[in-house]
Amino acid sequence: MRPRFLNASSAPARRLSTWIACAVALAVLGQACLAVASARAAQGAGVRPSVSATLEQCVTAVNQPERSATFAGEMTAIAGSTHMEMRIDVLERLPGEALFHTVSAPGLGVWRGSAPGVKVYKYLKQFTNLSAPAFYRAAVRFRWLNARGRLMKAEELRTSHCQQPAPPPTVTPPPATGVPPAGA
Repeated sequence: MRPRFLNASSAPARRLSTWIACAVALAVLGQACLAVASARAAQGAGVRPSVSATLEQCVTAVNQPERSATFAGEMTAIAGSTHMEMRIDVLERLPGEALFHTVSAPGLGVWRGSAPGVKVYKYLKQFTNLSAPAFYRAAVRFRWLNARGRLMKAEELRTSHCQQPAPPPTVTPPPATGVPPAGA
């Protein structure tokens, strides 16, 4: 008896190749469906968008106008957002105070927006003329807006603190006594 070879034009060969093609297509489609499902599950599970709030620089000095703290916030766009906004508020805690309070000054407490379509938005803000002794940190607020300007998501982070130590005591010369210095 001779072995029987499948001819590509035979019905069993066509069925086998159809089954293989279907299995490959189902495997590829299954992986694509799993990727979409896991992305939707992550979005629905409240996966946080990428945001950060940092203290970039803390400059201490004897003279008050030279003291400064630079804070930064960074955020990435989320699905459906067309515009992002950020606000950096400075918080201060003086000696003897248990909690930080918001510093009021011109230009503070203002929302700064990205250009439409920006994917990563970073904003730096430097604050100068800080009091001492005191601790400073920032409250960085983030907003994602859709094409109609409606709020999609909001977050808030706090930075680490910048410590402004008390300036060293000033040395005052001793009062004049009217006694001439030795050798005079």
